[in-house]
Amino acid sequence: MSLLKSASIVSLLTLASRITGLVRELLIAAAFGASATTDAFQVAFRIPNLLRRLFAEGAFSQAFVPILAESRARQGDEATHRLINAVGSVLFWVLLLVSVLGVIGAPVLVWMMASGLKESGGFDDAVLMTRWMFPYIACMSLVALSAGVLNTWGHFAVPAATPVLLNVAMIIAALLVAPWFRQQGWDPVLALAVGVMLGGVLQLAIQFPALARRGVLPRIATSRAALSAAWHHEGVRRILRQMGPALLGVSVAQLSLLINTQIASHLGAGAVSWLTYADRLMEFPTALLGVALGVVLLPQLSKAQASGNHAQFSGLLDWGLRLIVLLALPCAVGLLLFAKPLVAVLYHYGRFTDADVQQTVLALMGYGVGLMGLVGVKILAPGFYATQDIRTPVRIGIGVLVLTQLLNLIFVPWLAQAGLALSIGLASLVNSGLLLWGLRRAGRYQAGPGWWLFGGRVVLATALLSGGLWWAAHAFDWLALRHQPWERVGLLVACLVGAAVVYFGTLLATGLNLKATLRR
Repeated sequence: MSLLKSASIVSLLTLASRITGLVRELLIAAAFGASATTDAFQVAFRIPNLLRRLFAEGAFSQAFVPILAESRARQGDEATHRLINAVGSVLFWVLLLVSVLGVIGAPVLVWMMASGLKESGGFDDAVLMTRWMFPYIACMSLVALSAGVLNTWGHFAVPAATPVLLNVAMIIAALLVAPWFRQQGWDPVLALAVGVMLGGVLQLAIQFPALARRGVLPRIATSRAALSAAWHHEGVRRILRQMGPALLGVSVAQLSLLINTQIASHLGAGAVSWLTYADRLMEFPTALLGVALGVVLLPQLSKAQASGNHAQFSGLLDWGLRLIVLLALPCAVGLLLFAKPLVAVLYHYGRFTDADVQQTVLALMGYGVGLMGLVGVKILAPGFYATQDIRTPVRIGIGVLVLTQLLNLIFVPWLAQAGLALSIGLASLVNSGLLLWGLRRAGRYQAGPGWWLFGGRVVLATALLSGGLWWAAHAFDWLALRHQPWERVGLLVACLVGAAVVYFGTLLATGLNLKATLRR
């Protein structure tokens, strides 16, 4: 399967995930607005998500996938199956212990994440929902194991489609469970926590048939002797050694998230929710472009590294970077110039007020400044992970963490939650720039020919796109159209389609071969 086809499959399924995710957020915004209780849910949901990104999709995947790909390329499928069994056994029992500890220690975790909820009145709700949702980390960590295996075997569909189930479960919870909770005299926001756990179970359940069809379903050790053998497996030891620096590297990003959530919790009721709603919109292009390409590139880069094909390694990175410039730059402009129409059409219903729209718009624009960096990190970091060089991204990440907090000192007193988003965006640009410089310095990446002409065409097309989006954002009263929702939706679609026609039409008119650029 070609890289373009693989990336397209992942992108399309990720698009389905993001669309259902936006429907989920739209329902939450309309039903609950932005309040102390919604802040409590967002904080409670961030705790298992933070740990998932820290241990599962973060440090674990970065260490596991390159070693798994290397094992399959050099030792064959049988030895790789033994590695999968050993890793699965150790991971399962560790997650069981972590889940129990998390439920017990929920008050401490919530205080560490957002002590400001004590002031706004959402602390107890956040503790309760954290306890309900904490086992979600166990489900998602095992899903990360499955995704690493399936991606290494060249199967990208199930891992990419899995997040849709979480969104569907939360939508059902908002539509059906929340009203029932209200009838029972319970806070309806608590229903969202039930939806999260249901989504976690469904995401894990869908992995079993895909793994079984390929004969790679892990066999979990249940006896002490078998578990001891799994623990002492050489591959497990290597993964644990690699996870050490990887965990430090991922911890830097997650520590930044923790600090920002803590700051946001002290900015008043609604601040955490405004930041989260903006983050959901920002994740649309980062997931479709950065995550999709990163998922596809990491196994391919690992194979190129294992076979010593340095030209292919550099070529893969060059292809990914060109796609970022081609597709992420116009998205960044859209978030900056067209933020108000996007937020109004997606969230401005029910309990979501005009003031909520304005506060979310400011945060979204802050993210838009750094979108190129946020996407770029997803492509450039695998260039280090594939060579099992995790220390360099760690050192860069520590410096970026310090920079982010220095920027917070400047921007947060001035822009509140929008300052947090802007600090993240600017620091991400620095992060991706340093990663690119590190790859070039190490000789792992050399820019291919034609970059200046390619970049000039993209800049010209983006300039024309910018003019059209700026006019559309100011030509209509997007807030006043709240009472004509379908007219507002149709207007948004027309504007976005028109922008796409202008952008890609300009690229074609200037001689860019889109088919050749997209192919690898």
